[in-house]
Amino acid sequence: MPIRNWLAGLAAVAATLVVPPLFTSGAGGDATGPLRGLRLLVPNAPGGGYDVTARTAAKAMDEVELTRNAEVFNLPGAGGTVGLGRTVAETGNQRLVMSMGLGVVGSVFTNKSPNSLAETTPIAKLTEEPDIVVVGKNSPYRTIGDLVAAWKANPGAVTVGGGSSPGGPDHLAPMLMAKAVGLEPKRVSYIPYDGGGELLSSVLGGKIHFGVSGVGEYVDQVKAGELRVLAVTGANRIKDIDAPTLSEAGVPVTFTNWRGMVAPPGLSDAERTRLVELFQKLHDSPQWQEAVKRNGWTDAFLPGAKFGEFLAAESKRVADVLKELGLA
Repeated sequence: MPIRNWLAGLAAVAATLVVPPLFTSGAGGDATGPLRGLRLLVPNAPGGGYDVTARTAAKAMDEVELTRNAEVFNLPGAGGTVGLGRTVAETGNQRLVMSMGLGVVGSVFTNKSPNSLAETTPIAKLTEEPDIVVVGKNSPYRTIGDLVAAWKANPGAVTVGGGSSPGGPDHLAPMLMAKAVGLEPKRVSYIPYDGGGELLSSVLGGKIHFGVSGVGEYVDQVKAGELRVLAVTGANRIKDIDAPTLSEAGVPVTFTNWRGMVAPPGLSDAERTRLVELFQKLHDSPQWQEAVKRNGWTDAFLPGAKFGEFLAAESKRVADVLKELGLA
């Protein structure tokens, strides 16, 4: 299967969390009331896609009274595998979920993580979104054609940054772009950042020539004119963003990222069901649907076991793609 078609369809810390019981509400402790004590772990720095997803979910869940004071905290490192290790170490903890996505799938391989996503409890796949190819407003590259011409003339001198480690979406997208325009992926000068927040400062400061990241992370900077979008990696253009798809621009690559939530291993059937139902109710809420639209995400909800099947398939496919690109 051509890799672009696939992608279109596409250190560990042990600590003890001291939190109040999750499935209680007010003084009466009614299990049908708002859930208390839920913590959402973000396995990269603030400002990245996992962070935006977790904080958006926590805010919406509190607003519709599915939770009370849901807490988001960041535990960055090793492309998300430090957070993965923490999640796996929290066996039986029904008070914790981790925001994750394709980047963590790839990092498990490229960082040789001692833990795997197969050890976690799949809760829900939430969204998909395309990446965007961006430069700062003062960049000499006005179009994706300008960038590709400079890149082909001197591949090693044109640096690209992404908010994920090798094997993650922001890494795979430029590698696929390079291959599509006739460049050897191993010659690409890729600089990984721990999330889109860290990447943004380097793009704006001209420390790298271009960046690749999720559209939802940079909507405000694009609207403000601080970033110029050269191309969109998805199959379709994005509303209100004046940029072609890569395919339209003659770079035959179609790519989408996705994000979801997993929990620690060792949950009872009832505990797992409660968390899956929590995110089902979040998905169905007007607050979440509005947030999906506002961030340029695509609703891609898959609950529980269906998400588990998807995760297993993604792990195999990422491993195959990394081998095909000569990166694993």
